[in-house]
Amino acid sequence: MARYVEVHPRDPQPHSVARVAAMVLDDALLAYPTDSCYALGCRLGSPTGPDRIRRLRGLSERHHFTLVCSSFAQLGQFVHLDHAVFRAVKSATPGPYTFILPATREVPRRLAHPKKRTVGVRIPDHPFVQALLREMDEPLVSSSLLRPGESEPPSEGWEVREGFDHLVDVVVDAGACGVEPSTVVDWSDGYPEVVRVGAGDPSRFL
Repeated sequence: MARYVEVHPRDPQPHSVARVAAMVLDDALLAYPTDSCYALGCRLGSPTGPDRIRRLRGLSERHHFTLVCSSFAQLGQFVHLDHAVFRAVKSATPGPYTFILPATREVPRRLAHPKKRTVGVRIPDHPFVQALLREMDEPLVSSSLLRPGESEPPSEGWEVREGFDHLVDVVVDAGACGVEPSTVVDWSDGYPEVVRVGAGDPSRFL
């Protein structure tokens, strides 16, 4: 049965944030709200989390995981950014965008695309996520909380608890969440290609 943690949507309680961070760092699989929709997350070095996410979502090994980062400086440790990409990504973060970029050696091979060596990165504009990442001092490995055959993720913490109680270890409830995943922009070939239109306005990359 998953632990259920309620937090304030704008000013998350430090003790609750620390409690969730400790569980994730102890290899818990987390269901948490973002500035777009609910997501699944685990620690970067988790030996089990990525495979649990793949099974839960029915994903192949070619799926791009996303590294959810606390800051642009942290993001820069995990992906290569040339000058044009740097400016474009920085202007859109924090926000509901995921960028697919060439991975650095800091990214474990099992998290990057097996052929392209790319990975998704994102900086959400959500108080709880920002507080959690600061407490953990490392990114989350993440993927939208969408099960096979479903068109929308759940939007309320109690819905997540009911639907995923025995599939995740921790559910965070910070009030109502959106139902659109982040907009995904692939920069891996040196130019922006919008590969998924979601919560972020895609027009700035068209």
